[in-house]
Amino acid sequence: MTQSNTAHKATGRRFRHATMRDLPHMQQIYAHARALMAANGNPTQWGTEFPRESVIIDDIANQRTMLLVDTHNGRERILAQFALCPGKDPTYEHIDGAWLDNDTYVTIHRIASSGLVRHAARDCITWALKHYGNVRADTHPNNKAMQHVLETAGFARCGLIQLLDRPTDTTRIAYQRHEW
Repeated sequence: MTQSNTAHKATGRRFRHATMRDLPHMQQIYAHARALMAANGNPTQWGTEFPRESVIIDDIANQRTMLLVDTHNGRERILAQFALCPGKDPTYEHIDGAWLDNDTYVTIHRIASSGLVRHAARDCITWALKHYGNVRADTHPNNKAMQHVLETAGFARCGLIQLLDRPTDTTRIAYQRHEW
């Protein structure tokens, strides 16, 4: 490899907690994700306003937001982001279906890829499973891409849940994977 090729090489994907300095870039990634969802037949999951800035800030302040980053041309770049929420999720109290178990779990919410690399969302889910073992998630019925990512990662489709924080378009497909 020549020296000029070496300078353009990306190094070491890794995870870290988001900080308030990351907020502007995170908002750009969420805007990219909303546009991509709309272009792929899913314009209503996040619409034009989700996730709300106040939620993103709260996630950062409470160290729930994880970033998948690497270094490219000597600079860190965010490849993907997600909220990792421990404890019982009130949205998951009622399900039309059944969870795999009632054990302690974490929930992945608000996952979004920057579009810079392939498989970034899958890498986030794999990391969560490795560190927590029992993981739940949900996605919009029109979000075929996320359904594919979850199902190829071994998640079971458990049923339907209703979001508590939205006035319309609230049905989501609920998933769980438990590393026994």
